[in-house]
Amino acid sequence: MGAAGRDFHNFNTFFRDNPDYEVVAFTATQIPNIEGRRYPGHLAGERYPDGIPIFAEEELPRLIRDNDIDQVVFAYSDVAHQYVMHRASLALSEGPDFVLMGPKTTMLEARVPVISVCAVRTGVGKSQTSRKISNILKRHGIRTVVVRHPMPYGQLDKQVCQRFASYEDLDRHECTIEEREEYEPHIAQGHVVYAGVDYGEILWKAQAECQVILWDGGNNDLPFYKPQVHIVLVDPHRPGHEVSYHPGETNLRMADVIVLNKVDTAERTSVERTLGSIRAINPDAIIIKAASPLTVDGGYDISGKRVLVVEDGPTLTHGGMTYGAGVIAARRLGAAELVDPEEYAVGSIKETLLKYPALEPLLPAMGYGKAQIAELEETIARTPCDAVVIGTPIDLRRVIRLDKPAVRVRYELEEIEGPGLEEVLKQRLGFW
Repeated sequence: MGAAGRDFHNFNTFFRDNPDYEVVAFTATQIPNIEGRRYPGHLAGERYPDGIPIFAEEELPRLIRDNDIDQVVFAYSDVAHQYVMHRASLALSEGPDFVLMGPKTTMLEARVPVISVCAVRTGVGKSQTSRKISNILKRHGIRTVVVRHPMPYGQLDKQVCQRFASYEDLDRHECTIEEREEYEPHIAQGHVVYAGVDYGEILWKAQAECQVILWDGGNNDLPFYKPQVHIVLVDPHRPGHEVSYHPGETNLRMADVIVLNKVDTAERTSVERTLGSIRAINPDAIIIKAASPLTVDGGYDISGKRVLVVEDGPTLTHGGMTYGAGVIAARRLGAAELVDPEEYAVGSIKETLLKYPALEPLLPAMGYGKAQIAELEETIARTPCDAVVIGTPIDLRRVIRLDKPAVRVRYELEEIEGPGLEEVLKQRLGFW
């Protein structure tokens, strides 16, 4: 049971060449349009020359019955503990075992040190933390390659092992908005990024050109590579989530360093509650309090204007947030109104807004394929507003055409209290 990431990795590392198991199917959820495909034969190995079909998760009971399944493996992330147990109950009621695979059977070991940046929820601030760490390493002359958690939403046989060193590479690989949001900021800072489907092959190639691998985690999943330093981010805007989501709580318990981010914008009581939870769960971890201060560029004054805020999609959907950096910036800059795009939205964008009614007036930057990106562009064009506030990690103007003035919100990590990341890395790795 997966979402085109952890499921493929678990298969590749444990099941692919294992004669004790026959993998009958993958099921897919969370990400649009990944069911109905096949895991390609040349990726699946000699035991599966025709590949393995991928079905919608809704078909799980039928698949269990039709194939006399013995084990169902749950292999995706950023879901509530209760959600996992509902899926477990569904599987168990049909007879098979329900399995969660751990680090011992799924983490690969690199020849070079691995620094992992993960989180307890999506949208906590992993990206700016990864950027800060990569720049620390670069400043000390340490060759670093970023390996990003998978997002293989296109043709799997073309995404086995992808290397991104330029903006042209993003175009060549036909990256979605979600992929660009994660890769482009690293490329802009001069770092090579690897991603794809087969993280054994990716590891072999990535470690050949670096001294350190920076694992840039996604969707609050566990690292695919065994880290020497495991850094985990926690969000006080969502107190309690650090111990109620899978596998976020596992990340928290495993962490060497915990970054409590956004302490400047969260309620003080929420910060203290979250800090108490962290100390109770992992008292030995180093704790760093941090902020993600916002800056806005674009040269357009939005004070008194009606604006459309476009936010990071995953943070607002399965990440569970109802607003993001764009909303905070728009209100701080005195926007007269945040225009609700729902009545102007089209296609899958409208479906997303209807699916998440708790969202504040904003537009999630959903872009899992060309058709959805076109729908996003049309929705923005149809929404009556004076300006667009771009709160996504990348500048959307590189991907879609905007017919309105726009400003872009940026955010970087700022350490406020506790030992700095540079000091921690020096102590743990001893490179400088």
